[in-house]
Amino acid sequence: MKEALHVEWTKLRTLAGTAWLLAGVVLLTVALGVTASAACADTGCGDPAKTSLTGIAFGQAVVAVLAVLAVGGEYSTGMIRVTFAAVPRRSTVLAAKAVVVGALVLVAGVAAVLVSVMAGRFVLAGDGAALSLADGPVFRAAVGSVLYLVLVGLLSLGVATVVRDAAAAIGVVLGLLYLFPIVAAVVSDPDWFKRLQRISPMTAGLAVQATTNLDSLPISPWAGLGVLGLWAAGALLVGGLALRLRDA
Repeated sequence: MKEALHVEWTKLRTLAGTAWLLAGVVLLTVALGVTASAACADTGCGDPAKTSLTGIAFGQAVVAVLAVLAVGGEYSTGMIRVTFAAVPRRSTVLAAKAVVVGALVLVAGVAAVLVSVMAGRFVLAGDGAALSLADGPVFRAAVGSVLYLVLVGLLSLGVATVVRDAAAAIGVVLGLLYLFPIVAAVVSDPDWFKRLQRISPMTAGLAVQATTNLDSLPISPWAGLGVLGLWAAGALLVGGLALRLRDA
């Protein structure tokens, strides 16, 4: 496992786009969070913490691209055969990729969330919104947002392992994340609307950001993040099976 981790870390570290994608996660998340906080300061908002973390819903797209390329890029170039020759146990390769991708997204996520919350605290200071990580709900929203990005990365990695084509895998992941809320929005039946929100990886997962009016949520914060965790675990499980049953 140690050798596999070193191999995966070396590949991602030396890939030209990795640093840019990680920077993109931070910059996009912070920029959209600050924009939302500024708009909130002008019009008022009910949940300042969630508003400051609005950028997570868009930064996740960059995370998905990064995770997909960790697998899809190797299949497109044929480099995956070399990887399997060096580390014959394919489950170990997938586990190593998951650890490396998860660690990189974790670092970028922590940076993005910390800056977003601090920026939100500054922007919303005049609005009476005292954002502080010492506040339990705000801390939960911040930690949950970081974990959300990590789980999106693992979900994307699993999907890419199954699909193998980078472009198709990105399309599948973004469809899973963004189409569920769109479909739910056009459903007229309130019961089905809640069901779709509860199983949607994005809607359910982002429930962890809510710090006010928790009773109105379709699913509780940590349970919602658990739904996304199940999606990620399922994708990795299917991806692991696909690696074992199919040729490289």
